Amino acid sequence: MKNGTNYGDYMVVAKPRSWYPYLASFIIPISAIIGNLVGGPLAGLTIFIALVIFPIADHFSGQSTQPTSSPKNDTPFEIILILHALLNPIIIATLAYHAFLVGNAPSLWLAGFSTGIACGVSGIVVGHELGHTKPRSFTWLLARMNLMFAFYLHFTTEHNYNHHKNVATVKDAASAPPGKGLWLHLLQTVPGQFTSAWKIEKRRLQKRGKSTLFVSNPVFKGLIIESAFIAVVYWFVGIWVVVAILYQAAVSIFLLEYVNYIRHYGLQREVNEKQTEMHSWQTLKRLSRWTLFELTLHPAHHLEASKPFWKLEPYENAPTLPSGYFAIFWPCIFPPLWKRIMASRLP
Repeated sequence: MKNGTNYGDYMVVAKPRSWYPYLASFIIPISAIIGNLVGGPLAGLTIFIALVIFPIADHFSGQSTQPTSSPKNDTPFEIILILHALLNPIIIATLAYHAFLVGNAPSLWLAGFSTGIACGVSGIVVGHELGHTKPRSFTWLLARMNLMFAFYLHFTTEHNYNHHKNVATVKDAASAPPGKGLWLHLLQTVPGQFTSAWKIEKRRLQKRGKSTLFVSNPVFKGLIIESAFIAVVYWFVGIWVVVAILYQAAVSIFLLEYVNYIRHYGLQREVNEKQTEMHSWQTLKRLSRWTLFELTLHPAHHLEASKPFWKLEPYENAPTLPSGYFAIFWPCIFPPLWKRIMASRLP
């Protein structure tokens, strides 16, 4: 029920969703900036927060089951997203500064990993959200800029034009069938999504009667932009800054595909079968919801993709993950353990 929930003879009236809890999303990017600037062991501060503290806090944060209604004012939510999108280049710049100062030092690898986690949130997760806004709009361009820092510009095409249409089918490289472990999935999904995006853009060019030569393909143009960016970095600040930026991008891509994996693992349908809430996993764990902009309400996002995150609501009958995104990270990277945990939950 959208505006309330029945409990016997009583009605619990839904309150408008508050924007305050989503301020928790700034913990990861701000900690990455601090670590990059201070250096030393603190360069790994974000790693400790995201992979040690957050998994524990996520699991024990409880579920946010109180029904909500759409907020009366969308502006605070929009500002939070834009702040993240503007913060991400600053995070990358502080990593570049750190790499320029220390070169090939242990803190470089800590800072790169921390920045990759932060880029995964402020760059890719926010880029995903803003990528659903009007093409060529300011927010859409912000999304593209931040996806460039992750060297994943083709994501917008693949996600919007294939994943949403073909999720949980054999046509979607981001959906993992039952029994496939995370590491095998990663080896297949990254190139699979790239080639799918290339083919989609080629078909779109054909429909518009334009040249389908590879130099005309927007995915190829994205590669040129990414290559030009890294060439400029190399020219002005050197190889170790390039290494740091590419390293953080690899980390952020890994985390994106980890999320893709857990939110669709083992859920399948035929190509022409209607998509329902049963084809994506959700979790109501508070910390994951607040820090990842309701990415955890994934069935709602797939069925109502035009809605911004602050207007999504959980589906009562949707399949539910055993915990939040942070909490199940460690079990997921061990495929035998993950398969055992999920076996009883698969439809």
